[in-house]
Amino acid sequence: MNPLKLVAVSAGLGLPSSTRLLADRLAEAARSHLAGDHEVEVAVVDLRDLATDIANAMVAGFPGARLREAIQVVTDADGLIAVTPIFNASYSGLFKSFFDVIDNTALAGKPVLIAATGGSARHSLALEHAMRPLFAYLRAIVVPTAVYAASEDWGTGGDASTDALAGRVDRAARELAGLVAGRPASAALAVEEVLVPFEQQLAALRP
Repeated sequence: MNPLKLVAVSAGLGLPSSTRLLADRLAEAARSHLAGDHEVEVAVVDLRDLATDIANAMVAGFPGARLREAIQVVTDADGLIAVTPIFNASYSGLFKSFFDVIDNTALAGKPVLIAATGGSARHSLALEHAMRPLFAYLRAIVVPTAVYAASEDWGTGGDASTDALAGRVDRAARELAGLVAGRPASAALAVEEVLVPFEQQLAALRP
């Protein structure tokens, strides 16, 4: 059997980056949930290194070689982890631009775990009002648990009233692993096959 491919996309800008750290933790947790029954390959696409390539692709209309390679890695993934810092209550421009240059059918039927980092827990709803709709539009299968890590979440264990970061990471990773392990290899193709072009739907209505 071919190994399962997990790919984490990190839009962190700093060095070191809490966004990249969260992406790594989620990828490792998902890998560990799959590793008992599957061979797993993990790759990370760091958008910081591709910022110029992404900007050029937005202007020129086509990606260069490095960006094409990154897009192929994401397209070939069995499961995707997408992590962005939150700016002005939404995902970063770099994050959005990367997914704008990917064909809008490339993620159809693909399991995706969404996650974000920010300075305050007040921005956690950006996962639901910005990120989840983005991947729903791309027809990805987004896991129920989204993971947000505020500055105060790092290094804390939580309490009886707080679901600690480690617990959220584990739950989301387990959900992603379940979808990846149970997803047929032809799932993305199957999604495309059931889509009927609008013109064909109209033709069927004509007498």
